[in-house]
Amino acid sequence: MQSPHIVLIHCHDLGTWLSCYDAPHAPTPNLQALADEAVVFDAAFAASPLCTPARSALFTGMSPHRNGLQGLTHHGWRYADGVRTLPELARDRGYHTALIGLQHEDPDPCVLGFDEVLGLGFLPRALQVGEEAAAWFAENGRSGTPYFVTIGTWEAHRPWPAEDYGRFPLDEVDVPLYLPDNEYTREEIAGMYGSIQQIDSAVGMVLDAIEAHGDPENTLVLFTTDHGAAFPRAKGTLYDPGVKVAMIARPPRSWDVSPGRVSSLVSHLDVVPTVLELGGAGEPAGPAGEHAQPGGLEGRSLVPELRGASSDSGRALFLQKTYHDRYDPIRAVRMARYKYIRNFVSGPQLMLSKDLEESLTRRGMGNAHLSARADEELYVLDTDPWEQVNLAGDPGWAQIRDELADELARSMKELRDPLLEGPVGPPPTPRRHSS
Repeated sequence: MQSPHIVLIHCHDLGTWLSCYDAPHAPTPNLQALADEAVVFDAAFAASPLCTPARSALFTGMSPHRNGLQGLTHHGWRYADGVRTLPELARDRGYHTALIGLQHEDPDPCVLGFDEVLGLGFLPRALQVGEEAAAWFAENGRSGTPYFVTIGTWEAHRPWPAEDYGRFPLDEVDVPLYLPDNEYTREEIAGMYGSIQQIDSAVGMVLDAIEAHGDPENTLVLFTTDHGAAFPRAKGTLYDPGVKVAMIARPPRSWDVSPGRVSSLVSHLDVVPTVLELGGAGEPAGPAGEHAQPGGLEGRSLVPELRGASSDSGRALFLQKTYHDRYDPIRAVRMARYKYIRNFVSGPQLMLSKDLEESLTRRGMGNAHLSARADEELYVLDTDPWEQVNLAGDPGWAQIRDELADELARSMKELRDPLLEGPVGPPPTPRRHSS
């Protein structure tokens, strides 16, 4: 029996800003239509709140400190020797692999293991990517060989200039509770919604092309984003708005799976095991040589959920940040009910990247976030979903705090997190020629 075709669509900086999630006014009719016939994961998380590290986990099944991409690739970070990417693993299992549009794992998209690389591979815009993807399906959609196609868009990354993206009425945007609700924030969200609208249009092109030229009866369509939206207290933080992501999966129609929603915790780290199970093969070995690690892949296959089964709600997810535009090492464990965060260096409550520091939203939010951060943070998510009340110093929550701190330390030790040995240095300076 032929393995199903797999189409993975991903975008920048979206979080869960879709009408089928937390933003009822978001202009996403095509993604809403996809969700209406799909399995929607309500508690899906990136491994990191930053572009390259988050994508590295999605495409290797290993945390950034294990696969080597602890910071942005255009700042010099590269995959560690011996790490194999999802397109390489899929190709080993008989898939033809193609990249259409954006990736953010290496300055050269041709080193990532795809059989085909279409588009710029780094900064293509959504509508361009949608057109290129539609053309690819018109030529290859009914191939007798299973294919794994990755389709990536630049949107909804900042900036959102009016000449590129239409503006939405300020009174028709959704302002989450972690942001100040004022004209500055609404003006930026109005621009972001124009960007999101173009993502949605591109997704519509892809879905239409699969219907017209592909094989929807035997095609898994998976939509996700790298991490949270580019706003203060979201992107660049380990709070849920920084790491919670949209994940919508439409199984092959021949599976006859009823649409539904999954509330249990899942991770980008689960995508590689899912593809490998669909390809009919077991888990690959981890990286070799000096970067060898125990445990292989860190996630688990989501095929049971894609076939309609329920899943375990007692899972723990481990989240990390090391480098963005500066060193800011943070680790966290996220449970269904609790979040524990450990900050490894002193600093402000929110260490904003340059684009956020210069944003309109920053102009309208005051300076409370500049007060000193705590070493430890503990949040009870069922009563405090926006993580506003840090209970780490409350004696009544000391037992829970200590249990989660021990769980985080155990994971860091098991997965050989270099942060346990002290500060993590910057990447080696890239060179033209290797010795």
